[in-house]
Amino acid sequence: MEQRINAFEKAPGALKALYGIGAYLAKSPVEGQLLDLIYFRVSQINGCAFCLDMHSKDLRAKGETEQRLYMVAAWREALVYTNRERAALAWAEAVTRLNNNDVPDAVYNEARKYFNEEELVDLTLAITTINTYNRINIAFRTPGGNYKVGMFA
Repeated sequence: MEQRINAFEKAPGALKALYGIGAYLAKSPVEGQLLDLIYFRVSQINGCAFCLDMHSKDLRAKGETEQRLYMVAAWREALVYTNRERAALAWAEAVTRLNNNDVPDAVYNEARKYFNEEELVDLTLAITTINTYNRINIAFRTPGGNYKVGMFA
């Protein structure tokens, strides 16, 4: 599959706006490791090869285990995630998929057990941002496999 447009080269100003969100989220009370796990899971749902490559490598570089990466698609049945991580994963899936144009009350109520209002806003911003990156990369067929840890730092 051939890349259509290299958005990083052809529209750096557009992506710079997204980088500002990343800078904000780097200061979020939501732990970075959890945000990276969410980025990875949302990228799985959307099938974004570039983002899966990037976030799997970033997570591994930060000490995430391969077991947890392998099992994140089946997190409901896996015993290796905390309740906070489970609530975040459920929230990420619901916000990404928007089944029936809704995020169910049960998912929201579970998330509120583990995240205060500021954290939940930040988590939602992180989810919508990775969805944006996924859609840019998928639309323009950004190839996965060449990411180096820290490449965009």
